[in-house]
Amino acid sequence: MFSDFDFGVIARSLPYLLKEGLTFTLLLTALATIGGVILGTLIAMARLSSYRVLRIIGAGYVNFLRSLPLVLVIFWFYFLVPYILQWVMRTSSPVPVGAFDSALITFTIFEAAYFSEIMRAGIQSIPRGQPAAAFALGMNYWQSMRYVILPQAFRNMLPVILTQTIILFQDTSLVYVVSLPDFLGAASKVAQRDGRLVEMYIFAALVYFIISFAASWLVKRLQARIAIIR
Repeated sequence: MFSDFDFGVIARSLPYLLKEGLTFTLLLTALATIGGVILGTLIAMARLSSYRVLRIIGAGYVNFLRSLPLVLVIFWFYFLVPYILQWVMRTSSPVPVGAFDSALITFTIFEAAYFSEIMRAGIQSIPRGQPAAAFALGMNYWQSMRYVILPQAFRNMLPVILTQTIILFQDTSLVYVVSLPDFLGAASKVAQRDGRLVEMYIFAALVYFIISFAASWLVKRLQARIAIIR
């Protein structure tokens, strides 16, 4: 059944697929993870705050974004935000937001809702004696978070954060809706150009599987190492 397959198209297109497609996908994944963890940590702290307004805002943010499909959020941001900026800035035409910037901001704010729940669980996993000891040493709330609670929470939640990053890596393929050249999009262009859809999509699936499987294996090793440290 593979006699008519031309897997040589993969070798011929490999530089383009790796340099343009995979590099873009990994860059978007890394930047969105960093931004999502930072924003998610702030949201988690808001949800655990003693101020009711902050708790309501944090919970509303998480519940709203986790109730929407990611592809819909990408559409909204890319097509709707330029008109919102036009209204805010009082310009005569929509203010364009680049496709990459739109994708990065969208993934950051969307993933922050999931990272915030991970971080909230990590913060709550710290024994209550830890913040009490920090306060006894004269630290305020922010100092205890920075020096005592968050470092331990990050260590405890690191395997889960990395697992969510693997999911984010897979979800980056959705940027095809705004015509960005991610790995799957690059493979699709080659497939359409050369008429080799089966070969290219099999190759794309194998690359996603290998990277995700290897990353999952490393996460399991890290989780076992952290468990030993505990």
